[in-house]
Amino acid sequence: MRLLLRLSREAVRYKNLYIIAILATLGLTGVNLAAPRALSAATGIVERGVDEAALRRIGLLALLLVGLYLLRIVFRFLSNYLAHKAAWFLVGDLRTKTYDKLERLHLGYFHDKQTGDLMSRIVNDTRDFELLYAHIIPELITNIVTFVGVLVVLLTINWKLALITCAPIPLILLSGVIFSKKVRPFFKASQKKMGELNGKLQDNLSGVHEIHACGRESYETEQVNIKNFEHIKAMLHALKLSAVFHPSVEFVSSIGTVLVVGFGGLLAFHGGLSVEDIVAFVLYLSLFYAPISGLANLLESMQQSMAGAERVLAVLDAPFEIQDKPEAAPLKDVEGSITFENVDFAYENGIPVLKDVSFHCQPGRMLALVGPTGVGKTTLTQLISRFYEPTAGRILVDGQDISEVTMESLRQNISPVLQDTFLFNGTIAENIGYASPESSMEDIMEAAKAANIHEDILEMPDGYETRVGERGLRLSGGQKQRVAIARAILRKSPIIILDEATASVDVETERQIQKAIAGIAGQRTIIAIAHRLSTIRNADMILVIEDGKVAETGTHQQLVEQGGIYARMHQIQSAAALEEGIA
Repeated sequence: MRLLLRLSREAVRYKNLYIIAILATLGLTGVNLAAPRALSAATGIVERGVDEAALRRIGLLALLLVGLYLLRIVFRFLSNYLAHKAAWFLVGDLRTKTYDKLERLHLGYFHDKQTGDLMSRIVNDTRDFELLYAHIIPELITNIVTFVGVLVVLLTINWKLALITCAPIPLILLSGVIFSKKVRPFFKASQKKMGELNGKLQDNLSGVHEIHACGRESYETEQVNIKNFEHIKAMLHALKLSAVFHPSVEFVSSIGTVLVVGFGGLLAFHGGLSVEDIVAFVLYLSLFYAPISGLANLLESMQQSMAGAERVLAVLDAPFEIQDKPEAAPLKDVEGSITFENVDFAYENGIPVLKDVSFHCQPGRMLALVGPTGVGKTTLTQLISRFYEPTAGRILVDGQDISEVTMESLRQNISPVLQDTFLFNGTIAENIGYASPESSMEDIMEAAKAANIHEDILEMPDGYETRVGERGLRLSGGQKQRVAIARAILRKSPIIILDEATASVDVETERQIQKAIAGIAGQRTIIAIAHRLSTIRNADMILVIEDGKVAETGTHQQLVEQGGIYARMHQIQSAAALEEGIA
């Protein structure tokens, strides 16, 4: 019931459609209850003998039946269409709402989630709300009203026979409760397995190049087959319970019919029932047991819907770990100074990543972060954008604590260029202008020139209208990086973060990216993460990170002269470059 009440809050936006649909459902039920009575009345007239007056009454009853059947068409249309309309609008809203919630959740939420499973919640599990609101709830209302209405009619015909008719109902209700408790975990497991299957498919289709390169097609097909049949087996467990429950309900209902026929025949033999009443009872009997028999299907569908609803609501009810404070103010007129004051950070596992990190970067300067893989360099830059919150200490932009300003205004002033550059499946112009939709084509071209990608674009078949493919598949690694740099330049954010912007490119492309970086140096505050020290040798300040701490600070020349960690890294890379030159 708590889950149903929670779901009803989501559906309240379409209450007018639901009210009309429910009223139409009640009208349809009324027609269904009236029609057998009219038929039994006609039977009674025939039984008593047919004269001209009787024929007129039969004719009026026939016209009444025609009118009732026409009303049935109108009520059924209103009931079905409006319930479906409201339900599908609700599904659309929930898909958007679930996606929006996922977009706004902190990055830590996604650490143990599969993209395919989250997609399954947005697309597949939300679809179950249509089943609930367009089918289950209307049918449940219809069945309840029909059952109560028929019971009242049967009691007025013969209360003894009516009570005999009700004898199997407690057993059916008890079995329904047991079935509900048993079957929902299997439906939930089935939908979880469907999410895992979607996750596997998403991974494999994204990594199809690696699958081909490693010759793992047969292996991955087998893995998909395993996930596929895990979902099927989970569904079959639920369907096995249904296969037992459905015929059991039908059998118990049939026993009720046998009791009515036997006891009704006995009453008729002793003169306690007329032919008209017997006909009426038989006609209403099918209406009486239909809702009870339909309960089996409704319970199965409801458990499936509830299992999907629980998965969707798990997303909608996920807490926002990082959000604006009530008194948060927009960050305005940012110059780009960045200060870390005794910052600590640890992920959910509690293992420290950053320890007592402190530094200050002046506006328009270039700050470089170097150090071994996994020491917290990327995490440090993500803290600046508040993708995560420090566990201790403060981070300031232009002297303002970033936890005191709105996230939207903070992130509008920061443009990241990641090592794993993501491009959308659109044109080059669309990707460069993505963060600045108001920019003109001239602005886009100027940004491309500043990023040293303009000439490459002009050599492409459709120039700036060239489609890049999924994740920029049609571009080289260096071209993707420079498109991302152009996007950052176009946005005109005072702070630019470069996370390994030259890690996976050749020497010539590295030079082009370095020129692009040099072109914006002095105009923006640049935070650059680099393993290649040649990329950041002109940085105003270099922080050497080791074991989550700032081990060394200084310019390139100062750190080389110190003879510490940085000097050893420089010596190793210089020797490697010399060997490559000799080779």
